Amino acid sequence: MKKYLLLNDIDCYKRAFNLSNYVWNIVIGWDYFAQRTVGIQFARAIDSVAANIAEGFGRFGKRDKVKFYHYAMGSQKESLDWNEKSRIRKLVTKEQYDHILEELQNMPKEINHLIKFTNEKLKE
Repeated sequence: MKKYLLLNDIDCYKRAFNLSNYVWNIVIGWDYFAQRTVGIQFARAIDSVAANIAEGFGRFGKRDKVKFYHYAMGSQKESLDWNEKSRIRKLVTKEQYDHILEELQNMPKEINHLIKFTNEKLKE
């Protein structure tokens, strides 16, 4: 019996999903100004990584899938920026910053692996 790949089988999706919830739980504790200026955009950017991987996974064509995986990569880069701003503005602890940074730094390799897998295994 053939096993089909499920969204929760994809490591970069699980990493992005878990990290988005980690960031959410940090941002929810910030004061109103920090939430409205940095927090909303940080949460949206980091949520977008997992959301774009999920949307790409749900697409039928290879090009369409890969396009959304590239969008996820863009959101990963944006999230790095918001993490830096959060550190500089003293909104996250060193431990929180380091954890987010490490997770974000692992994502490009995993997303690129997903793109390569998609390009090799799927027909046009």
